Amino acid sequence: MRRLAAFVAVAALLVGATTATPVASAASAPPRAVDLDSAGWQYAPDHRTWSAVDLPHVFDAKPTAQDFSGQTGWYRIALRQPDGTPPGYTWGIHFEQVRRVADVLLDGRPLVRHTDPYAPFTVALPQLADGAPHELTVRVDNHKGKEPREGWWNWGGITRPARLVPLGQVVTRDAGFLPRRAADGSWSVLVDATVENRGSATVAPRLSARLTNPDGDAAGSGSAMSRPLAPGERARVRFSVPVSGRAQLWGPGHPALYGAALDTSADGTTWQHDGARIGLRTVTVEDGLLRLNGKPIELRGASIQEDVDGHGPALTDADVHNIVAQLKAIGANVTRAHYALDQRLQDKLDEAGIMVWTQAPIYHRDKLLRTEAQRDAALATVRAAVLQTRNHPSALTHSVANELSVVPDQVPGTAAFLRDARALTLDLDPTLPTAVDTLSYPGYPRQNAYAAFQLLGVNSYFGWYPGKPGHATGDLRALGPYLDRMRAMYPNSGLVLTEFGAEATLTGPATDKQTYAFQEVYTRDVLGAVRAAPTLSGAIYWTLQEFAVKPAWDGGADIPGADRDAIHHKGLITYDGRRKPAYDVLKRDIADTPLVRSDADVAYALDTRVPDGHRGRVGLAVAAAILLATLALLAVDLWAFLGWRSAILADDRDTRARRRAGFRAAAIALRSASAADRDGSTTASDLATVGSGTR
Repeated sequence: MRRLAAFVAVAALLVGATTATPVASAASAPPRAVDLDSAGWQYAPDHRTWSAVDLPHVFDAKPTAQDFSGQTGWYRIALRQPDGTPPGYTWGIHFEQVRRVADVLLDGRPLVRHTDPYAPFTVALPQLADGAPHELTVRVDNHKGKEPREGWWNWGGITRPARLVPLGQVVTRDAGFLPRRAADGSWSVLVDATVENRGSATVAPRLSARLTNPDGDAAGSGSAMSRPLAPGERARVRFSVPVSGRAQLWGPGHPALYGAALDTSADGTTWQHDGARIGLRTVTVEDGLLRLNGKPIELRGASIQEDVDGHGPALTDADVHNIVAQLKAIGANVTRAHYALDQRLQDKLDEAGIMVWTQAPIYHRDKLLRTEAQRDAALATVRAAVLQTRNHPSALTHSVANELSVVPDQVPGTAAFLRDARALTLDLDPTLPTAVDTLSYPGYPRQNAYAAFQLLGVNSYFGWYPGKPGHATGDLRALGPYLDRMRAMYPNSGLVLTEFGAEATLTGPATDKQTYAFQEVYTRDVLGAVRAAPTLSGAIYWTLQEFAVKPAWDGGADIPGADRDAIHHKGLITYDGRRKPAYDVLKRDIADTPLVRSDADVAYALDTRVPDGHRGRVGLAVAAAILLATLALLAVDLWAFLGWRSAILADDRDTRARRRAGFRAAAIALRSASAADRDGSTTASDLATVGSGTR
């Protein structure tokens, strides 16, 4: 009975997909996709004991040690072709994410195995064309060994939404809408897509794009034709659509969103309709400083993991709302994740005006980059990450990896991957700077493989982890000199502190690691070092909220006898939602740091003259310091002058006093001589003595 009820439910959804907008033929309008999240899925951990579930779904939402290495689970759903499906269409099922390995079967027959846990995929289901009910089964296996390394919990399940999608005779995949600003200030949108001929005859598909501004008015259109495609052939199509009217830019505080639509047609029939909400914005690096819409910026925010207590990565719509609300509450203008985020979450970040340092989940993976086949697999993961994020105006870069070797120039496989990943990213999205996030160990030389990137993420744990022999990071005071050294080695790359943080679970003094007080002081001191490094373009705390990482996680404090669990405790909010004292430290710093940097701050960072009449925080401090130093020098000069003048006047007074005394003595002697003459008793020797005294 349960399976019958599930089939009735999904049948109603499928009928609604075509009856809500009547479709007589493919020429009128393509059918719409059908949401399958609440369409009657069932789950069984053993392929026998089935229970009803909705998607997204995770095997076990609690991070227990016995589940970390992996398990196997089964999902099934009853499907049939929607009523009123136009001629020439079949259907497929699209999964946003299945962790880790998905074997898809229809009526017990294997169709596809998908092995990338972070890449979406679509499975064609032409069998539905017979109109009969079919059972789709997905066997999910999340067993994982030590490699590939991941800095988050090994979750398993269908962890993001799924839907039934129409597949016409001509199909467009991965439609991209990429905004560009010309030197004359005009805007255009680069349309980039791959078109495939699924029919039985050669066709030359046409792609037609339309733009609408945030007010809903028409804002431009354009089209292009593919080369003729034989059955089964694919081709990439790229063309520009000029943006008409006054450009309304996207950015924090003003997240203006345009509509973009793309129709794919052939021989007069429109086979597919794609749409997206995009933003007009530029992200560039100039003179080593990050700029948004031409203005130098200084980012502040915190990273996130898709991990909610009780749900793991299987986010509900309410979870998505709460994550964005947490970022807004702390005032963040940027966040970061180790993988492409759920489309629902990215959409909400677009709406909120919060930028995202996007990244492919290539983490500590040098060992898996040695062979060409391994690098090809990693590049496929990078491709999937870029294609999932490039339409979102919140994306500010595409980072190709996180914490690879500190000396990639000496690791051929890593160097080759970085070179090819950078080129791939630029090809898929030429509108954003390329990036890679690096480990921070002092004492290593400049690496050409990293210098090629326009942005470098600096993951710093100075003052928390001890570092390596000869490359110590235990002293937080070494962070400032390290940032200066990074700027000297990579003068043309933008630098952002992409990770810093300290674990906190205990009460105690600020001198003891793992205490809330230590985390509070540590966060304050790191942000102080950031403010003292004007060539940095921002700082992103790791992480906003705690998340599950692995069994018996230590976190770096290395406290003997301390309880260890699976939770990464560097978060500013506990796993169950309580704020730590360091939360307020970051919140105050964000509030005190303007996103757009003043002319004085930029001049200070670039060591150029401060323009008259423009003084920011740094410029005002520098000017005040110069003024105080000048006044001090003047005071010293005045003190020395007054001392010199006083000494001169004193000498003059002494000289005049001696002269007056001599004159008085001479006068007395003369009076005495005169008296002697009168008495007639003065001698020659007496006169000589008087004369020598008055000469």
